[in-house]
Amino acid sequence: MSETEVTFDRRMLEALICPRSHATLRYDSDRQELVSQTANLAYPIRNGIPILLVDEARRLD
Repeated sequence: MSETEVTFDRRMLEALICPRSHATLRYDSDRQELVSQTANLAYPIRNGIPILLVDEARRLD
């Protein structure tokens, strides 16, 4: 891990849900995203902070 890379605390997943579908999220460590399969969205994690805004989410194909 580089000095500038910030890790995401996986224990936070227990408290986070998708703002669109209210479903649980899956952590994708390679892409640094929280994925909602139900809503077909991936929310970015920036500097260790999940950005749970639908407008900031990436649509899954």
